[in-house]
Amino acid sequence: MNATEDKLDNYRLTLNGKEFVPIMIGGMGVDISTMELAHEAARLGGIGHISDAMSPFVSDRRFKTRFSKSKAEAHKESVGSFDKSSVHFELDDLREAQQRLVRSAMEQKTGDGAVFINIMEKLTMADPQPSLETRLLAALDEGIDGITLSAGLHNNSLRMMENHPRFRDVLVGPIVSSVRALRIFLRSAKRVNRMPDYIVVEGPLAGGHLGFGEDWKKHNLEVIVDEVIAYLKENELDIPVIPAGGIFTGTDATSYIHRGASAVQVATRFTVSKECGLPERVKQKYFEAKEEQVVVNTVSPTGYPIRMLTTSPCLSSNIKPQCEPFGYVLEKGKCQYIDAYKDTPYDADGKKCPVEGKICLCHHFSKHNCYTCGHYVYRLKDTTTQLKDGSYMIPSAEWIFTDYQMSRNHEIQRAEPGQSNEHASHSSALRL
Repeated sequence: MNATEDKLDNYRLTLNGKEFVPIMIGGMGVDISTMELAHEAARLGGIGHISDAMSPFVSDRRFKTRFSKSKAEAHKESVGSFDKSSVHFELDDLREAQQRLVRSAMEQKTGDGAVFINIMEKLTMADPQPSLETRLLAALDEGIDGITLSAGLHNNSLRMMENHPRFRDVLVGPIVSSVRALRIFLRSAKRVNRMPDYIVVEGPLAGGHLGFGEDWKKHNLEVIVDEVIAYLKENELDIPVIPAGGIFTGTDATSYIHRGASAVQVATRFTVSKECGLPERVKQKYFEAKEEQVVVNTVSPTGYPIRMLTTSPCLSSNIKPQCEPFGYVLEKGKCQYIDAYKDTPYDADGKKCPVEGKICLCHHFSKHNCYTCGHYVYRLKDTTTQLKDGSYMIPSAEWIFTDYQMSRNHEIQRAEPGQSNEHASHSSALRL
């Protein structure tokens, strides 16, 4: 059977002896990949992620804690200064926030699948090593099924977890965008005698920050996946490879299975699911998106290219740097947005002009004003029904998951009103 006629449900991903439906929902922050979305993936036999992006803020919003406010109060003396070197995280608060999120996610999990957490290395850079270790160990403490290591090479992450009693039991895998990055990670893995359980290979069509430079168009996910699989085979390493970025249909997924991959990671189509953490207004913007509105720019103060919609309210805003309550991308008290804000002039009325070239990432992510997206976001309108008022119907995560699992020939089963028992009706329709 060729990949076009095949369906993803014919395969299973095996990790540490346990089988999963070979669908992994990526870890999108800030609380875009919610625990509710991860729970649906797990219930359906796949793998869902929560994200630890800005976990203290997410905890404040979900559990009415006040970590962000406490941090702002502790560092209020730096508000009038562009030097933020005194702004740091209270590690006990960071630990408690992470523990609350993971504990809640694991206590409510059902089904035969798993809930993972996506942990970024390039986050909380005001305290890079202590904060990363705190987040990793807190996730292990609360029984997370797996940890996906993203946004960095994670040279020391395995070493940080080495003495934890769950180090050998928890599933762990990196996100890489090249054989070179994988080779670096595997060297660190060998030092602690702990090979990854899986490898997510993310291509240039993924959403959010990219693991490529401004030459991202020159790269191709299929080529990178082939290179990674060949490298593992040459080194006699039997590690499942999970492609990510631009996998929009079940047939896209099976094409990678036929190339030797073991599963796929998907995200864009789930951004508009009922369980996704984006507000309704943003989901509708994603549905309305046109191809020409999808851009890769350099407005992120992290220094990495980022894919977003040109309709994002964050572009050309003039918000004052929000380092005291947030400060997640501060590095040695500095941030590219602070520099851009400082150099932006005032208008004739004494008001700050729009800041060009950079955005206050922490603030705009907290407000969902940065419409980060995968390359194929403009195709989302073809996955559901436009209603009489012009808005688009929001499908369930179950509906989208099952479409990936059961569809053939690049077909997408459009979500329609009245389909209350999505999983059963959708599955039977696709099997005919």
